[in-house]
Amino acid sequence: MWHVARALLNMLQPSNYRPTELKSVRELGLMRESGILVARALKICRDLAKPGTRTIEIDRAVEAFYASHQATPLFKGYPGRVPFPASTCLSVNEQVVHGIPGDRVLKDGDLLKVDTACKFNGWCADRAITIPVGTVRPERLRLVKVAEETLQIVIDELPRRKWWSEIASLMQKHVESSGFSVVTQYVGHGIGRSMHENPQVPNFVNRETRKNDFKLVPGLVLAVEPMVNMGREEVKTLHDHWTVVTKDGMPSVHVEHTLAIGPDGKVVVVTSDDGAFDGWTSPVAAPMPTPAA
Repeated sequence: MWHVARALLNMLQPSNYRPTELKSVRELGLMRESGILVARALKICRDLAKPGTRTIEIDRAVEAFYASHQATPLFKGYPGRVPFPASTCLSVNEQVVHGIPGDRVLKDGDLLKVDTACKFNGWCADRAITIPVGTVRPERLRLVKVAEETLQIVIDELPRRKWWSEIASLMQKHVESSGFSVVTQYVGHGIGRSMHENPQVPNFVNRETRKNDFKLVPGLVLAVEPMVNMGREEVKTLHDHWTVVTKDGMPSVHVEHTLAIGPDGKVVVVTSDDGAFDGWTSPVAAPMPTPAA
């Protein structure tokens, strides 16, 4: 997301607009190296996410992993009213995103959302997963399943659609037809040399998002991160200035991948679990077309 990266920029806030930067095949390969590191960091989180583990222990393990690979954790020190203090966002149950790791002990039945991003050799990758801790109630597992299905819709539909709003509409319909709600206060983002680049990437459609719609073209790289609430969509930020929670106290799920459109129109899952870090080469061989002026 950003999540901490403020992947979650308030989408309708005015900002200095910069054109979307399309990436070459070589650049996608470099981003994939960062993506593999992020995927490996999340595997560490899965292994540690057991009842009795403190969330700060998970964050410290991720920070040590990035340091061992000379990668920069992108969340730590991220500016805000209080700089974000950790390498991961760890959000539990009703916490939607941007949870701060600390002494909280994970319990059986928790839903742990892990969001992390790093920069390696000048390029960024960002991903989030939701981990069921121990034995989790069926309705919570269904919430996770629907969120993951919503992200899979994006992967499946990116090669088939012309405009982002077409996909965002499918995402929203899937969530709402399942009896859940889409968080609309936060959105995804473009990503590349910086964690947050244009365009902003909503998981829903309305009149305003349609005004800011964008075309799906080769070289586009997006951090897509649906946030799905079991109850109502409304959220609020706690007094730590970071942790976002559901207003009704119901559980929430957050998942994210960094996704690219290759020159052949196929999707490259930059943060996929597949592939080795050493010797990885991009499966996309054709030259990237020069973007129109």
